[in-house]
Amino acid sequence: MNAAPILLSLELAAWTAVLMLPLGLVAGRALAWRSFRAKPLVEAAVALPLVLPPTVLGYYLLVAFSPDTVIGGAFERLTGEVLAFSFPGLVIASMIFNLPFTVQPMQQAFAAIPHEVREAAWVSGLSGAATLARIELPIAWPGVLAAFVLTFAHTLGEFGVVLMVGGNIPSRTQTLSIVIYDRVQAFEMEAAGVLSAVLLAASLVCMALVRALAGRGVKV
Repeated sequence: MNAAPILLSLELAAWTAVLMLPLGLVAGRALAWRSFRAKPLVEAAVALPLVLPPTVLGYYLLVAFSPDTVIGGAFERLTGEVLAFSFPGLVIASMIFNLPFTVQPMQQAFAAIPHEVREAAWVSGLSGAATLARIELPIAWPGVLAAFVLTFAHTLGEFGVVLMVGGNIPSRTQTLSIVIYDRVQAFEMEAAGVLSAVLLAASLVCMALVRALAGRGVKV
């Protein structure tokens, strides 16, 4: 069994989860505590990847990553490579389609903290940053960790967006889910079964961890 797609999938999932962690903290905390006129629209945009077909999201990202666009053109000038069909392109795409899996659990975790707790911290002289580090994060950590695990697991098994944005380039953008699809198309059912079992086991472990965290009072 070729380990390259498995390692690439793990690398993509790890990069996505790590990079989304600070973004999820900022966005989730802001949506939990602040009220503003456009909040329903922002929350809808965050949740959009849950209902939008992966091929549709992948298509728009593929267009956005084109060298003719601002994003794709800037990346090509800086690196000399095309953003589409590259590993950095996969990471950016993964961050976008994982927005709800990162932001929503963190938002729920921060929203569950009573406002009186934050006010007590401020009265005690703690700054906003100190309140986040010493009060909010110790309380909300199950939701933060659940968001990290969900993002990792979702990236590990994603197929549609990854195929649209990254293609199927061995050792570059060929992830485990794409290899499974290739094996089925080639009627190599035994190999597809083995790889599917690997992905199933990893996903099961991740979801068991998420449910265990949910048992600590975090709704996921």
